[in-house]
This record gives sequence, structure tokens and C-alpha cells, in this order.
Amino acid sequence: MRAWRATWQDDGSMKDARGTSDLSLRVRFSLLAGSGVIRALASTWRYRVIGGSRLEKLRAERTPIVFALWHGQMLPLLWHHRDQGVAVLVSEHKDGEVIARILQSMGYGLIRGSTSRGAGRALIGLVRTLKEGNDVAVTPDGPRGPLHRFAPGAAVAAHRAAAPILATVAHVDRFWQLKTWDGFMIPKPFARITVAYGEPTRVDASSPREAAEHALLLEALMNDVQRVASS
Repeated sequence: MRAWRATWQDDGSMKDARGTSDLSLRVRFSLLAGSGVIRALASTWRYRVIGGSRLEKLRAERTPIVFALWHGQMLPLLWHHRDQGVAVLVSEHKDGEVIARILQSMGYGLIRGSTSRGAGRALIGLVRTLKEGNDVAVTPDGPRGPLHRFAPGAAVAAHRAAAPILATVAHVDRFWQLKTWDGFMIPKPFARITVAYGEPTRVDASSPREAAEHALLLEALMNDVQRVASS
């Protein structure tokens, strides 16, 4: 699998994997502050994994994976999977730019687009990345909800790339919760985080439309795995 990096240049700007350094001063400060806080908090988190053998088996077989995670659980899950060469679907909205650069600094690749903006390009990017042999991570209820509703885009991408979807959820015992549509969780210092993986699920369908109809089944699977993580 390929790995992506973002690096700091001598003048304090950030250079991404494409060699660009077009961040504004405001974005640079936000990025520095955000990265520092995340790393300080995350250094204290303690993880427990359920179903890890499912991920290990796919990795041993060199099978590209579609990680499906709920939008509000992104922070502890993305920290847990950092530096593993995973590409993340990130909204093209300007508010997503700081998140995108933080993800790059954590070793993630970027696929730009979402179910509401740039959906076609996002689907093409997901399929291409998977066919190149890389894992991808998507938030099927993002970027704006409804909360914990599985939009069909991930199922269609998995179908076209013949890749399994791996439901990936987190349970955090102590956290701050933002007043956002997704109830975004920020684990508190020394939080105990349980990461649970579901059974790898392939979207067996004869057409993209039929693949999209798997969304409700995948949503139910995510909820089942969440109950396991919370028990």
C-alpha cells in the first residue's frame, strides 16, 4: 500500500503530497493548534480492539478495504489507524481544508468530494484508489447527516471495486461532545476507547442501483457492531 505524508517546510508553510503550499496564515495557525491538541490528547488514550483478526486477515491477503465509520466518531478512529496508508474521503467545502491537512499530517491520503458536493468525483476517486490496492475510509452519514444513516455511496464504490466494507466503530468511556449534527466526540485525557470491527461485507449486486439498496443492511450492521463495542 502507498503511504501519504504532509511535511512542514522551512518557511513554516505546509507542503502536501502534491508539492503545493497554498495555505493561508489563518489556516496554518488552525492547523498547528489542532494538530498539537490532538496529539497531546491522543498520547494518553488507551485502546481495546474487538474483531481485530478480521482486519488482520484482510491485510494479510492484501485485500483493499472500505472502512465505514460514523462521522461523529472520526477522531478516535482516525488516530487509531494513522500512518497505515489509508485514503479518506473529505468534503470539498472550505471548512474541510483544515481537517484535510491534519489528516495528511497523520499519514492519510485524500479523496475530495462528498455525497452532497462533488459526489461523482468522489465515487470515481474511491473506486480508483481501491483498484490501486489501497484502503479507503468513508463516513456514510457525512458530511451533514442524517445521523447514523448509511448513504449508498460507499456501497456503490465497494461494489464497483469488488472490495469488502468493514464496519468500524468506537465506544469512548469519557468524552466531550460538540453541539453539532453528528455529536462529534473528543475523547478526554486517559479515555478508554474500544474499537470494534464487523464482519467484512461484500456488496453482491448486479447493478449500482441494486448495490445502493444494501445501504440499510450495512446501517444495521454498523448498529450491531456498535452494540458490541458498547457492551
